[in-house]
Order: sequence, then structure tokens, then C-alpha cells
Amino acid sequence: MNIKTRFAPSPTGLLHIGGVRTALFSWLYAKHNKGKFILRIEDTDQERSTKESAKIILDGMEWLGLDYDEGPYYQSQRLDNYKDVVKQLLETGNAYYCYCSKEEVNTMRDEAIKRGEKPKYNGFCRSRNQYSSSNINPVVRFKNPLDGQVVVNDLVQGKVIFDNKELDDLIIARADGSPTYNLTVVVDDMDMKITDVIRGDDHLNNTPRQINMLNALDVSLPNYAHIPMILGEDGKKISKRDGVSNILEYKRGGYLPEALLNYLVRLGWSKNDQEIFSIDEMISGFDIKDVNKSASRINNEKLLWLNQEYLKNTGNSKLIGPLKNYFENMNIPIKSGPDLDELLNVQKQRTATLKELVEQSIVFYNNSIDYNSDTAKKYLQPVIIEPLKKLCQHLNNVKNWNNNNIKDAIEKSAKSFDMKMGKLAQPVRVAVTATVISPSIDDTLRLLGQKKTLERLNNAIEFIENDALS
Repeated sequence: MNIKTRFAPSPTGLLHIGGVRTALFSWLYAKHNKGKFILRIEDTDQERSTKESAKIILDGMEWLGLDYDEGPYYQSQRLDNYKDVVKQLLETGNAYYCYCSKEEVNTMRDEAIKRGEKPKYNGFCRSRNQYSSSNINPVVRFKNPLDGQVVVNDLVQGKVIFDNKELDDLIIARADGSPTYNLTVVVDDMDMKITDVIRGDDHLNNTPRQINMLNALDVSLPNYAHIPMILGEDGKKISKRDGVSNILEYKRGGYLPEALLNYLVRLGWSKNDQEIFSIDEMISGFDIKDVNKSASRINNEKLLWLNQEYLKNTGNSKLIGPLKNYFENMNIPIKSGPDLDELLNVQKQRTATLKELVEQSIVFYNNSIDYNSDTAKKYLQPVIIEPLKKLCQHLNNVKNWNNNNIKDAIEKSAKSFDMKMGKLAQPVRVAVTATVISPSIDDTLRLLGQKKTLERLNNAIEFIENDALS
């Protein structure tokens, strides 16, 4: 049998990290078994579904590289399929029209609670073929078995047993004829020949209802695997309406998709003590049966560490494109600064995300910097004027602008005033960056370039002289 999995998000909010992990596990399971992975957009909730949310899903999947073999399918384009199955269930006696009002159903549930029973619809219309005296447009309910059990041999949760008497006759078509969630899922999984349903454990209670419908339709049952939820750092459930959980926020935050996938695959799954996995290693080693039952908690510190490892070890050619986008989004012209390949060689060893890398590199592309800060005033003192002037002389004479020659010029300048190199290097750093944090001083000046370095050193000297006169 050819394995076929699906990821079926609803476009009613942001695509959050828990949904992405579900997609990843489904994708990996299909890839590991040389099967197919499909994307299905469950957009029958027209009031809450939006095109913007659907686009976030598609953009997120593309950014992460979770390619799908089929789709995206949209449930809103399959309404005739659902109507046909409702009609089939009615004709075979597995569904019926229900004319009970909402108030009557609520009364049934309240009475059940008083009896100490589970609140549910009591099947009042189950044996009635019609209810002509009512002016209520009927809903359609599935005729759930009254006795017996549904046994779910879940690939993650193990054997889970549900008593049919605890399940009510759920609505499969609303009064306006629109299908409900449980019906659409059953029809889609049936039509698309899904063999393995991998989804969050919040859907586990839907499974016996869906199994009973699949049995009524006389089709083979898929395997089920209900994976535990992901909790936030505070231990609370994350929601797809929580802005910080939008998967594209990680993209905007400068995380690499491979690092995020690596992090997510380790939330609930492990292989020995290995922490870092290539995509190929994930595919070859992944088995849904190895996923833990317990919920996992996000650890942003670990994700940041993992991203830093990926950033350090990813080839520059793969990083230059995203890096250009960051600079463009911040309206920083990269033509006015160092080559991005040279920048990456220095900065990707010192930063944890692409966003941080860009933020710490703006100084190399700006045409001017501001010395009006406490840091500048602390380091740019009159005592440093002459050493800076001497350094300008040495740097102006440098023919080959490389680290060795730059470092040699700084050492010579410091030696002329009986200073240690570090005592001169920090004021130089502040003079050319206006901060005390930058790469090594020789890397910093090399990336700035000879012209821009000399301009900023002279500006710093002028700033000190003006400040002393004020």
C-alpha cells in the first residue's frame, strides 16, 4: 500500500508553530515511506476563513520547503462532493433529518446533565421519516451506532477505546445545507485516499465519529496518529490567533527554515542523543511511532542556539538572497558597503539570526554615523586626537587594504604614543562605528573600506575638537 498523508489547516488565523510541526511530521512520514503528501485547505467556515490566512499557509509551506505532491485542495470547491455523500447516507439509512430547534436540543442536554449523563442530543428525530408540522428547516444528523465500541489503535497514543453510547448523532449538514467539519474531513480523506492521518491530539475525540462514518460508507480506515500539542515557554497552549506564533514571524526574525524544522522535529521525537539533523537525516530516521505522548514546550533559547549553528555552517551562496531581502526591507543600499560574501564571512560567526546580522552590519552601509551618545563622548576624548591623526597617516599610505596591513598600521600608531594596541583600538572602533561592539578592529576597518574609514576617523577628530571648544 502506498502511504499518503495530508496537512489540512483551516485558514481562520495564523499558521502557528504547532501546525507546522504537524505538517512536518506528516511530510516526513510520507517521504520516509516514499509516499505522497498533500495540502488541503479546510475553508468551509466562510465567516472566519480569509484569503490572507490561506496565503500565510501557502507562503509558510513554501518558505519551509515542505513541498506537497498534490494540492492545495480547497474544501470550498468540493461542496457538491459533500452533498452527494450526505444524500448517500440518507438513502442508506445512516443519516436522518432532524427538526429539533436549538432550544429543544439544549433542553435535552440540560436534562442529561441532571441525570448525571453526558450532555448530548437524545435522538428524538432518529426514527422519524418526516416532521411535517414543523416550520424549521432540518439539519441532517449521522445515525451513530447505539452500542459497541470504537477502538482506535493510535500510532502515537496507543489503543484508545470509545463507547458508542457516549457519542451523539452529530450534525453533518446544517439547515442551510452546508457541510460540517467532521463530514468534510471524512469525505476528503476518503476521496483523496489518505492512508495515515497525522494530526494534533485535540482531534482525538473526533476520531470515533469519523471512523463510524467511514464504516457506514464502507471504505477502508486510515491509520491515525494524534501528536501532543506544543506549549509556549509559559506552559500555556499556543493559539493560531496569537500573533507571536505566526510561522512567518520566524522568517521575519531572521531564522533559517532548516533550523526551525530541525528544532520542531526534536519537539517530541528523538534519535539517540543527536541534536542537529539534515533534512535527509530527518527523512531517513523519522518514524511516527517514535513520537512521545507528552506535550512539548517551546524553548526559544535552544532554537536561537540551533539557528546560530545553522547560520555558521550554511554556505554563503544560500544566505546572500535572504540577506539582500533584509537590507532591502530596511531601505539600506548594499551598494554603498562591503560585498555580502565578505560580510557573511565575518558576521555569521558572531550573530544568531539573519536579522541580528543585518542590524549589526548597518554601520558598514550607512554614509554617516552619530557621535552624540554617551559612548562616543566616553571614548572620543582630546587625549586620543593625536593617535587618531597618526593612524590616518598610516592608513592613508596603505596600498593593499587587508587585515594584516590594517593591523600593522594600528600597531605602529599605538607604538608611536607608547600605547597598547587595545587602548587605541577601542576609540578607533567608536570613531568608525559609534559603538563599542563590532567585529575585530581589522575586520571592521576592512569591511568599511579605506575611504569610509578615513572619512569617519577625520569626522571623529573634528567632533572631539569641536566638543573641546564648546
